[in-house]
Amino acid sequence: MNHRPQPDRWIAYRKPNPQARLRLFCLHYAGGAASVFRGWQEELPAAIEVCPVQLPGRESRLREPLLDRVGAAVDALAAALPQHFDLPYAFFGHSMGALLSFELSRRLRGDGRPMPQRLLLSGRRAPQVPDDEPEIWNLPDAEFKEELRKLNGTPEAVLEHPELMELLLPVLRADFALCETYAYEPGEPLDVPICAYGGISDHKVERESLEAWGEQTRAAFKLRMFDGDHFFLHGPARADLLRAVAQDLMPVLTRLEGGYP
Repeated sequence: MNHRPQPDRWIAYRKPNPQARLRLFCLHYAGGAASVFRGWQEELPAAIEVCPVQLPGRESRLREPLLDRVGAAVDALAAALPQHFDLPYAFFGHSMGALLSFELSRRLRGDGRPMPQRLLLSGRRAPQVPDDEPEIWNLPDAEFKEELRKLNGTPEAVLEHPELMELLLPVLRADFALCETYAYEPGEPLDVPICAYGGISDHKVERESLEAWGEQTRAAFKLRMFDGDHFFLHGPARADLLRAVAQDLMPVLTRLEGGYP
């Protein structure tokens, strides 16, 4: 009898892998979607099953209400993902996804759930580091679009396409609201190794703010820097990033050779 969890709306582009020993849940950045991680399965070791997380309000979940607060998103994820914890797992999150991965891990610890084997946190300052940037999520459309242009994450052709922006603006506003209204609450460090990844040319997430992730774990900490800006995961450094993900998960895979710990 097959006891593998059935696909659900929270996991998109998943290719079930009976040989997998570890699931890697991938959480996207603000304005993104699960499709950010298409192709990762083919470029990571076969023992890893890539599970791109699809938040509401985009792609296959376009008609569902958006989540615009960290607490609401963590509530939903903490209810939805544990059905997939029949294998050991890890989180990869970029920017907003890194914040959600961290806070979800804290929630899972409080709920007594199985904990991730690794946290791979990319393009996001540690939560205890103050954010001095002004909020943009509630700006008028024209000003909001100009701020998006400065971030270099939305193609110019999209910014200048009224129909596309009509669809995308609510998603971006909700995601930026989620990040910008977040208030860090100090807590005990996690007992989960953390690997932080950053772009050398990312001027909003500098090396020192990535190094501060080390304060959030009692276990091992590693920092890796890659060529590129905030969206280095889409640039020439993409292959280097995927190699780093594989390397940082390899100790877990090696330990799991004998089965679930």
